[in-house]
Amino acid sequence: MKYTTLGSSGLRISRVALGCMSFGDRTRLPWVLDEESASPFFAQALDLGITFWDTANIYGTGTSEEIVGRALRSLARREDIVLATKVFHRMSDGPGGAGLSRRAILEQLDASLRRLGTDYVDLYQIHRFDPDTPIEETMEVLHDVVKAGKVRYLGASSMWAWQFAEMQHAATSNGWTRFVSMQDQYNLLAREEEREMFGLLAHTGVGSIPWSPLAGGRVTRPWGDGGTFRARDDHTADPQGRPLMVDTDRSIVDAVERIARERGVSMAQVALAWVMRHPVVDAPIVGATKPHHLSDAAAALDLELHDEEVRCLEEGYVSREPTFF
Repeated sequence: MKYTTLGSSGLRISRVALGCMSFGDRTRLPWVLDEESASPFFAQALDLGITFWDTANIYGTGTSEEIVGRALRSLARREDIVLATKVFHRMSDGPGGAGLSRRAILEQLDASLRRLGTDYVDLYQIHRFDPDTPIEETMEVLHDVVKAGKVRYLGASSMWAWQFAEMQHAATSNGWTRFVSMQDQYNLLAREEEREMFGLLAHTGVGSIPWSPLAGGRVTRPWGDGGTFRARDDHTADPQGRPLMVDTDRSIVDAVERIARERGVSMAQVALAWVMRHPVVDAPIVGATKPHHLSDAAAALDLELHDEEVRCLEEGYVSREPTFF
């Protein structure tokens, strides 16, 4: 495993993050892995040196955090793991059950800490932008939880670049804690972050930790293969009806397949190596439901793509509206 610092902060992370959205209570979400099935993946992550674990309060409606917390206590020392979670989506019907208000953040952070079984998280991320709460209110309370010792660093996820810039400006102007990371969607089939967000991150020293670096598995199998969860359910559009794939994506998937065959590696390794080569990307977040998912991610760190391969992977891309679901 290779390691880096998150953005321009001093927080040292593994260059692959274990994504924990796929762990939870199967009686609520039939596609997730229960605690017994998830346990080997935490052990495998540790064996590979993946010490950056990412979850969220909404994953499994809290059950992912519970599973992560118990795995942490049974398999590792707290000080050896960089633990990240998130806040925004609705967890209860009360006034503090969702959003980024002072009440919501204080209430939801304490609930996350109880589920995780720890007294602090290393990286606390706002899961989305909250248009219903003043930016200053959100940034001040995030600063307060850092100063209270419950949070070490702050991160954000999936918003427009101007919104992120406004939040950072509010923190800077008031002497509050700034975000050190942006968890945004970035993969061979979703490159819109290159237009504005990545330039902003590079200019301000913020690290990217992309979610869905394999496009929900769509770049890990030949075009038309229905073997992935998303493909089986025909997830061709986001909740707003915007397409997740367009016809021209076939040339990209075909290029991934060809390069993987020529290199003698998996398609996932090629797709992840492409994501990791962007200088603003610190650690893609990789969900694991099969043993090769994490081993492929670790192997991708040593795969250096040639310029001609990169050109073939990129030339078929057609712009589309970003998805923040």
